[in-house]
Amino acid sequence: MSHAWSLAEVEAVARQAHSGQTDKAGRPYAEHLAAVAEGVRSRGGSAEQIAAGWLHDAVEDHRLSLEWLQTADLPQSVKDMVLALTRGEDEELESYVRRIRTTPGALLVKEADLASNTDPARLAALDEPTRDRLIEKYARTRELLGPG
Repeated sequence: MSHAWSLAEVEAVARQAHSGQTDKAGRPYAEHLAAVAEGVRSRGGSAEQIAAGWLHDAVEDHRLSLEWLQTADLPQSVKDMVLALTRGEDEELESYVRRIRTTPGALLVKEADLASNTDPARLAALDEPTRDRLIEKYARTRELLGPG
């Protein structure tokens, strides 16, 4: 993307990066990305926030490199949000949440991500121990994020 970026290009890059990847229920991972992008849009998010929604897991899931993100022809705000939403391997949840809260635009994207992750239809497809573990994890994250 060596010219002005577009959401269609960002979506294509994200879908390509995550192709072949499935979520914990075995669904194509791109369905989650699309749900997050739509969640951002429906919450009144900007084009930059929607772009971050598409890319929010790409670096964390090692689908795109940090180098790719740093050199991509994207607004710095998008890069900042994606980095904020990328949790380090052994990173404490508290420091991750603090970074999201202090990065402009990132909180709304994380809220859309949590909404997708706690979608009853998605959770229903999981085995009970996995479902219980995730519900607890997401509840803790939501608690730390505090009121929007």
